[in-house]
Amino acid sequence: MGIAMVCQLSLTGTAGAATAATAAKTVATGAVAPNAANELDCNGWSEAYGTVRKLAGATCVDPVTVKNGKRFRFEDNGHYIGHDEPSVKFISSTPGSGNTMSYLTKMPVDPRQSPTASGSVTNYGQLSIAPWFGLPMCDPKSYPQNACSPDSDTNTGLGAPTDAGSAFMELQFYPPGYTPFVDSESCSATKWCAALTIDSLACTFGFATCNNNCIEPVNFAFLQTNGVPAGPPSPQLTDVSTFTPNGHTLMINGGDTLSVSISDPPQGFTTTVRDLTTHQTGTMTASAANGFMNTNIADCTGNPFTFHAEYSTAKQQNQVPWAALEGGVLMQQEIGHSEVCSSLTNKDPFSASFSDGQSYSDPNVFDTCVGGSEGPGQTGEGPCDPTTGICQNASTEGPNGPVACPTNNFTSGANCEFADGYCFQKGARTAMVNGVATTEFSDANQCFDTRFQNGDLDFDGLSYQGSAWPNGSRNHPSAYEYAGPFQANGRPYPQIQFETNVGASEILCDTATGTGCTAPPQGSNFYPFWSLNPQRSALGSHQTSCFWSFGNVLPRTFETFGKDAQYGTPDVARFGGTSTSAVQANPEFTGVCAGPI
Repeated sequence: MGIAMVCQLSLTGTAGAATAATAAKTVATGAVAPNAANELDCNGWSEAYGTVRKLAGATCVDPVTVKNGKRFRFEDNGHYIGHDEPSVKFISSTPGSGNTMSYLTKMPVDPRQSPTASGSVTNYGQLSIAPWFGLPMCDPKSYPQNACSPDSDTNTGLGAPTDAGSAFMELQFYPPGYTPFVDSESCSATKWCAALTIDSLACTFGFATCNNNCIEPVNFAFLQTNGVPAGPPSPQLTDVSTFTPNGHTLMINGGDTLSVSISDPPQGFTTTVRDLTTHQTGTMTASAANGFMNTNIADCTGNPFTFHAEYSTAKQQNQVPWAALEGGVLMQQEIGHSEVCSSLTNKDPFSASFSDGQSYSDPNVFDTCVGGSEGPGQTGEGPCDPTTGICQNASTEGPNGPVACPTNNFTSGANCEFADGYCFQKGARTAMVNGVATTEFSDANQCFDTRFQNGDLDFDGLSYQGSAWPNGSRNHPSAYEYAGPFQANGRPYPQIQFETNVGASEILCDTATGTGCTAPPQGSNFYPFWSLNPQRSALGSHQTSCFWSFGNVLPRTFETFGKDAQYGTPDVARFGGTSTSAVQANPEFTGVCAGPI
């Protein structure tokens, strides 16, 4: 079923590739005016442009703002758009460690049984919408609008007026089960896919001047077996085909072992995934030739641009000055976007049409979860009236669980859950893509908390239930297993640092002082953490005998780094909404992990 649906939803054959090639030719002579709907604001709140994939920033970089020299939560045209990103930062002073690396991963396998409303059975798409690998990128047209020397530690990113123009790259992996990608999270009902994304920020130093019409432009392209974007990747020209897998999109089975390569050759920053199980390879180069662009702060137009990594090394201070996470070479899981439900209510269809004639509509979209994560017989948040901003039943973090939000207006910028949508009923449904009826799928009655705010801001969803995560049983997915990263010389990164920006999403967190900024959030039942486990031969590497996993304790877990305590304390000196640990030795290659089991 998954393969059939992907084929139906795709633009078939090389049509998507042709669209991207046409776009690249169009932009070759200079600045490009944006389409009426685009990805100039990854978060979807531009007041000048429509957004193709309007998911309130679910897979965007989480920015901060600066007031009187101090970092605070960022609001996008009156909307808080931060989200929950627990991460491991890998640190090395070896030249090339900031731009060239590799990983081995083993993809999770979901249970054969469908997810249940109680959470007794879960799949990975309910726990994390996008595990990713990331690092800082050069973009002279991103904050703070200064020149940037690619692959060079002459760049700085600690908050000085002379910091280099900085963007952030994420190589994101999307779990199966909840299609289509354009308004949900999956490429397929049964298979994973991956994309290269690069987020920039249209502000000058100290946020003295920002263009709120294109505040966080994002370049996006799926990894393709032929290396050609499925649709125009640039923020200006994005359309439905950009977010629609085609016949060349790399599809990945649960349980496959992947070799992930990140490099920065002269032709442009490149990500490559080799599926060692199926022997398929997908790649994407962030080049002008492939249609990538950066964005002019003055008028949101684009210029063809070949991206390169910002730094030579992965030193701790090599950061992105405008991001809530400190940046660097990161391994991360995007959580807090999932509520499972007994049923759904408050139908709120989604539709969009674009200047190039493409269109998308999904009539069977809902705003509100009933039962399940909300509690037996309880009705969740929403609906909202987009014309007035007024919502029903808005909630937020309380000291002992969800409480009423102090405002019912989703344009207030408050850290509240105003509605549960986008929500999709379990099973197949019909959507229209470019006028053609297509079959889409949801593995459960599922809400993603991405329509009127970014995330599960009362912290009652599946990401915050310890029993929902992999635990070795058949009722839950297997763990996402990582080995690495490895530097270009094959050696490991010698140090690590844990961090999470969950505090910024907590209404009880004072980001100026760090008071109330906790992991787990106040009132939540659980907060997932990173751990080390003995490595099975299927993910074998001569360089390590352990793998990283994320979530809860697995049957063979031997190192939890103090569970939630691993995230350390609020980094008030930089931004109190982000907690960081002390820098420490990377134990994946020492002690019990130093040799074969």
